[in-house]
Amino acid sequence: MNQTRVFLVFAWLMVATLLWMEWGKERAAPPAPPAASRAVPAVDAGAVPSTPVAGAVPGAPQSAARPAPAAAGVVTVQTDVLRVVLDGGEVRQADLLAYPGAEAAGPVRLLDADASRYFVAQSGWISSTNPAPTHQAGFVPAGASRSVALADGAERVDVPFVWTGANGVTIRRTYSFARGQYTVQVRDEVINAGSAPWQGFVYRQLGRVPRAPANSGPMSAESYSFQGAAWFTGSDYERRDYEDYADEPPLSQPVTGGWIAMLQHHFFAAWIPEARDATTVQTALAPIPGGQASIIREVGPAVAVAPGQRAETRARLWIGPKLVAQIQAQKVPGLERAIDYSGISVFATLAGWLYAVLSWLHGLTGNWGWAIVGLVVLIKLALIPLANAQYRSMAKMRRLQPKLAQLKERHGEDRQAFGMAQMELFRKEKVNPLGGCLPILVQMPIFLALYWMLSESVELRHAPWIGWITDLTARDPYFVLPAVNLAVMYLTQKLTPMAGVDPMQQKMMQFMPLVFGVMFAFFPAGLVLYWVTNGLLSLAQQAYFLRKYGDPKAKAA
Repeated sequence: MNQTRVFLVFAWLMVATLLWMEWGKERAAPPAPPAASRAVPAVDAGAVPSTPVAGAVPGAPQSAARPAPAAAGVVTVQTDVLRVVLDGGEVRQADLLAYPGAEAAGPVRLLDADASRYFVAQSGWISSTNPAPTHQAGFVPAGASRSVALADGAERVDVPFVWTGANGVTIRRTYSFARGQYTVQVRDEVINAGSAPWQGFVYRQLGRVPRAPANSGPMSAESYSFQGAAWFTGSDYERRDYEDYADEPPLSQPVTGGWIAMLQHHFFAAWIPEARDATTVQTALAPIPGGQASIIREVGPAVAVAPGQRAETRARLWIGPKLVAQIQAQKVPGLERAIDYSGISVFATLAGWLYAVLSWLHGLTGNWGWAIVGLVVLIKLALIPLANAQYRSMAKMRRLQPKLAQLKERHGEDRQAFGMAQMELFRKEKVNPLGGCLPILVQMPIFLALYWMLSESVELRHAPWIGWITDLTARDPYFVLPAVNLAVMYLTQKLTPMAGVDPMQQKMMQFMPLVFGVMFAFFPAGLVLYWVTNGLLSLAQQAYFLRKYGDPKAKAA
C-alpha cells in the first residue's frame, strides 16, 4: 500500500464518517416545535407506574389534571451561577448566568416550562395506601420570601417546602444551592406524627420536548451532538434519543445508585440518587399542550415510617454545563459519560484522555487555542518513531520515482509483471511500501476523538484564541484557517511520491486538498487549528526527510 492509497483510504473513512453523522442527524431531527404558549404544562402523576423495587408499595394513584399553581407557591432563587424558578415539586425554569445564549439574548435557559421549549425537573411521592404529595400539587413554601438570593459571603442558601397530610404525616423538602455549583441538593424528610405507619416511595423525573439546534448550519457540532435521555446502571451507560421513545418499548430497569439525565450540546440536567438507593429507571411519553414530552425517571427508594419516627432520602439535581472538573468532583460513577464525547466507548475514553492533557496545557498557557497547539506538539513527539518511518519510506519512494517510471514504461499494461518488478525493486533498495501506512491509520482515531472532544467541551465554548477566532467551538468566520489548511495539504501532496500511481488515482489526489479544504471550512475552529498545526509540522518533517533520504548526495553526507 503506497502513500496515495493510504491517503485515499483516509479520505474515504472521513467521508464515510461524515455521511454517517449526517444520516444520524437527519434520523434524529426533532419535530417542529408546537406553537408557543405561556401555559405551564404538566406530566400527569398517574403516568408514574408502580415500582418493582422490593418493599415498595404497589400501585400508583390516579390524579386529575394539574391546576395552575398559585403565584404564591413559586420561589425564585439566584446564586452566582444559577437563577431558578421552582415550586415544591418542579424546577420549571433555570438560567445559566455564566453562559450567554444564542445571539446574546440573555443567559442560556436550560430548563423552561413553556410548551414550545418544555424541559423541567420534577419530584414527588407515590403511595397506594396513604396520601402523598406529587410534583403536581401538595408542597407549599415553608418560608415567607418568594425571592431568595445567595448573600454576599454566604456559601449556601436553603429553600424549604412542606407538605402536611391529614394523617399527621409531614414531608419537608429542602433545596440547597451552593456558591459556584450547578448541583442542587434535594432532601426529603418524612416525619410521622400520626398513629399509623406511613409508607411510600419517591420518584424523580425529567421531562422534555425536542428542541431544534440553535446552530444548525452545515457541519454544525450542535447538530451532531446527542440529544435525548441517558442513564447509568452502575456498570453500563445507556441512552435513548427522542425518536426512539416512540419506536422502542418503555424502559423499566432496576438499578442501585446510578443516575438519569437529559443531554444536549454543552449542557444537561440529571438526577443523582444516593449510591446505595434501590431505584427503577423508567422511560415514558406524556402529553403536554401542543405535543408530548419524553420522560426519564427513577422511582424509589421505598420509605416506611412508623408512628413517632422519621426518615429521609436525598438526591442531587444537576442543572448546568458539562464541566469536567465539577462533574468529576461529584465522585459519581459514570457521570463523566454525560459529557458524551461519543456513543462509542473507545472514542469516548480516548477523548477523555486528550481532554485531560489539553486541560493541563491550558493551565500552563491560559489560552485554549495555544493549548491545542501544544497538544499537537505532544502528539507529534509521541508519534516521532512512526513518523520517522513514514517519511523515510516516502523519501525513498520519491528517490525511486525515475526507476518506477522506467519499469512502468517497460511492462506497459502488464500489471502483474509490473507488480513483480516493483516488489523486486523495493526488496533490492530495502524500501518498505507499507512504511507510511501505520502513522496515518493511528491518526484517524485520534482525529475522530479530537472532533468529539473539541465539539463537546463546554470549556471551549466562546473561548477565544487570537484575533478573529473568538469561539473555538464555532467555525472560522473568515475561513482563514481552512485556507491555510488547503495550502498545507496542497504542498504536502506535491511532496508525495506519485510514481507508479494509477492516472485516475492521481487525478483524484489533485482534488483532495480542495475537497478537504471545503469540508474543514465548516469544522469547529479548534479542530481546524489542530489540523493546520499538525499539517505544518508534518510538512516540515517530510521536507527534512526528503532532503536527508531522497537525495543520494545528502544521504552520503
